[in-house]
Amino acid sequence: MLVDSYAKINLFLELLGKLPDNYHEVNTVFCGIDLCDSIKYALTKKPDLKLWSNIAELESPNNLIFKVAAEMQARYRPEQGIEIRLEKRIPLAAGLGGGSSNAAVTILALNQLWDLQLSRAELEELAAGFGSDLNFFLHGGTALGSGRGERITQLPDLELRHLLLVNPGIRISAAEAYRLARIPQENERVSFEVYTELTANINRLEPGIRRAYPVVDGIISALRSGNALLAMLSGSGSTCYGVFEDATELQACQSELEAQGFWTYSARTLTKEEYTKCSLSLN
Repeated sequence: MLVDSYAKINLFLELLGKLPDNYHEVNTVFCGIDLCDSIKYALTKKPDLKLWSNIAELESPNNLIFKVAAEMQARYRPEQGIEIRLEKRIPLAAGLGGGSSNAAVTILALNQLWDLQLSRAELEELAAGFGSDLNFFLHGGTALGSGRGERITQLPDLELRHLLLVNPGIRISAAEAYRLARIPQENERVSFEVYTELTANINRLEPGIRRAYPVVDGIISALRSGNALLAMLSGSGSTCYGVFEDATELQACQSELEAQGFWTYSARTLTKEEYTKCSLSLN
């Protein structure tokens, strides 16, 4: 089985406070985009679990792919093993959900290949145990993530055809991003429903990251100077993105940022229907 594993951006991220388990309660709007990794799965006669990647450091038991596969193998005892090959294109620790997407796709792939016949509820419970945004990647499209981000409510598709992703080549952990953030007072909170406006969108993790990492601040400023309708940090970063009105303005800004040595990618969002057709999903 060969599967594409798609990235996401956050169109909105509001902090609502801290939960008893010390995680932050959030409202965030996820949107799938057409940047993807590719993962190949092959059943083996022996109950082995092997993982290869074009990036050597990802061939590790610490990889979420390996963790979910090992958990499913231990929990459900399939007769066959699995060999997994990951072709990585999504930048690492970049706010694009690459690791979570890989893990979610792996849950769905192994459910099929091992014929586990897990219910939707069982798949979602399994995914939520490995990260706050895995459940989004079981569904795709555009969705509200609440709680820790694991409670998914589907939203109308938002089709953005001219997205410029820019990554400065640094890795920022979610733990650091949340540590640097300020939780707003109740009267300062913004409703997630502004996500469609592209002018009132917020990411509460962005100010702290911009202060701590001037390179991120510079990228967002460059996107705005390049006439992006919206320029902001995705998730906990370090990837930033700009939404442009047309391809010409996007390409001009992309050329300027590439000349400064940044990784860039011209992307578009995926509708729910597109996501379902081009990747594994629960739909």
